[in-house]
Amino acid sequence: PSMRLLVCLAALVWTVQAAYNSSWASIDSRPCPSWYDDAKFGIFIHWGVYSVPSWAPVGTYAEWYWNALETKGSSTQTFHNATYGPNFKYQEFAPLFRAELFDPSAWAQLIVQSGAKYVVPTSKHHEGFTLWQSPQSWNWNAVDVGPHRDLLGAIMKEVAAAGLHPGLYFSLYEWFHPLYRGPDPQQYVQEVMLPQLYDLITNYQPHVLWTDGEWEQSSEFWHSTDFLAWLFNSSPVKDIIVINDRWGNDTRDKHGGFFTPEYSSSVYLDHKWEENSGIDMHSYGLNRNSQAWDYLSSEYLINLLVKSVANGGNLLLDIGPAADGSIPPIMEERLTDIGAWLKVNGEAIYSSRIWRVQMENSTYVVYYTTQPSTKAVYALVTSWPGEVLKLTSPVFSASAQATLLGYNQPLKVQGVAGQAGLTVQMPTFMPGQLPCQYVWTIKLVNIS
Repeated sequence: PSMRLLVCLAALVWTVQAAYNSSWASIDSRPCPSWYDDAKFGIFIHWGVYSVPSWAPVGTYAEWYWNALETKGSSTQTFHNATYGPNFKYQEFAPLFRAELFDPSAWAQLIVQSGAKYVVPTSKHHEGFTLWQSPQSWNWNAVDVGPHRDLLGAIMKEVAAAGLHPGLYFSLYEWFHPLYRGPDPQQYVQEVMLPQLYDLITNYQPHVLWTDGEWEQSSEFWHSTDFLAWLFNSSPVKDIIVINDRWGNDTRDKHGGFFTPEYSSSVYLDHKWEENSGIDMHSYGLNRNSQAWDYLSSEYLINLLVKSVANGGNLLLDIGPAADGSIPPIMEERLTDIGAWLKVNGEAIYSSRIWRVQMENSTYVVYYTTQPSTKAVYALVTSWPGEVLKLTSPVFSASAQATLLGYNQPLKVQGVAGQAGLTVQMPTFMPGQLPCQYVWTIKLVNIS
């Protein structure tokens, strides 16, 4: 009996030690679940009441429509008054958010086709409208008004059924919530925000929690570490969930999970990070003002994915569906283009890790990744090199081998054993025969 007691006590001590407490030091010590670093590519979805007007001056975020509407003399206010009338309130857009063409299964299949491995839809943006029936958002949610449907639940269900990791975005603050703007904004945190977060985690069990709208207050104000200690210790997703760094005006690039540069050129070699960008180069939510040239090209987006992964990051690429639930064809095209590229080159992306050199540009820009399991190194060449590819970073060996992903023949590789630098004899292709249109991958074996 005494031995059994000692074992139980030891187990209890281990459990207490393993638990995370509500300090940033403790929260930050939790490792990022490996699935996320292996996935590399996810899809962001901005969809809400703002998708009804879906308008902003080009260069600004269309999902900030309500905020801009309340700014006297703004171009959004001028557009709104001319189009809907000065007495038309933002809340009156909600019944027009009908999602009549929404097909969550088709959404999930498109995302599978894109090659993305996880999906992060907005559960609630700064307008406060929730895509699920939140008890804290009565008559300002997609079940009570508008589509009369649990949009978030439909997306999460189909995404998971398609073999993708379901995640969700959640805004900590709301621009115009009376409790948040009232004399005691803590009332909003305790009675609205935190209950919504516990509700979302418990009932929808996301694998990614992507918070935002944190910047007006500290993480202490938002009770972030208290919530995260519960999330990591007791929630139904404690072992699989991944979080970001937007938990207060004291946390970006410092605390939480992965860092979140936004339409940015930042990279972080010593911490997991994720570039997030819209396909529209200025907006996450659909903007009817945007022209074809305001959308990032497939070539640009593939280069962005490659650059992010080579530097240890992921790419979270945003689409902005229309209020009717359709995805604009220009966005669908970009996703299918990326998917076609990943079908050929995914070996250099998924589950890859940073190599000792991330990029070289002696002749043309070349990014590098490596697969730890095989020690293969991948040179991702952003311009077709012609007959001979010269690489300055890999150290040649007599047993070095090179292949072009999507082309089954071995390529002639030359260099001096033990010295950095080698050349690869590139194959000759007829027009239209290249394995892909942008960024060609040379797989290198037995080099260092």
